[in-house]
Amino acid sequence: MALTPSTMVPLGTEAPDFELTDTATGDTVKRADFAGRPLLVMFICNHCPFVKHLKPALVEFARGCAEAVAVVAISSNDAKAHPGDGPTHMAADHARFGYPFPYLYDATQAVAKAYDAACTPDFFLFDADHRLVYRGRFDESTPGNGKPITGADLQAAVDRVIAGHPPLAEQLPSMGCNIKWAAG
Repeated sequence: MALTPSTMVPLGTEAPDFELTDTATGDTVKRADFAGRPLLVMFICNHCPFVKHLKPALVEFARGCAEAVAVVAISSNDAKAHPGDGPTHMAADHARFGYPFPYLYDATQAVAKAYDAACTPDFFLFDADHRLVYRGRFDESTPGNGKPITGADLQAAVDRVIAGHPPLAEQLPSMGCNIKWAAG
């Protein structure tokens, strides 16, 4: 496991388009499906201990903001090298945890590259115009540090976007496992 920080893409960046398959339903999900709504894009996977640490909290968080913010999760890990992060296992994880959001598979890794995603988990919150207002950590809790999982950092960003306030200037990067890029 390589501890990797998020890249802290410039605020105001437009959300890159995506068109990916929801591993739980087989439906195609596009960024355009969420036009006019704030959008939270989470890069996660099945095996990363940093993601495992947050899974129940991510479910609770997504349910809590579902009326105001659309949420999608994307796994971009190379499933050939990490088969547990492939679509079949993603669908099983979706069912096991009751994800209230689509869990999309980025087989070509093009979407992760377009977002400049670097780690799992990596969070990108966009306003209703799909301009980046937050990128960074869920909260200060990591596996083994003893700090409670609160979602405070991401919740503060969601509260600001819902209220129409500008993003906070100070945002701290997420830390987690590096995205498992395909060789070549």
